[in-house]
Amino acid sequence: MIPDLGKYADTVLSAYAASIVLLIALVVFSVMRGRKVRAEMEKVEQRMTRNG
Repeated sequence: MIPDLGKYADTVLSAYAASIVLLIALVVFSVMRGRKVRAEMEKVEQRMTRNG
């Protein structure tokens, strides 16, 4: 199933690992930022409805 990478196995596998870690970090930060922005928008909308 796993191809024989020979002497480059460490390099290739570490590149895959780094890419996966970076992708996971981007997703986590995007979700966190989205939640923060959504909360700020809800606060603004509440102020707008109160002030009419």
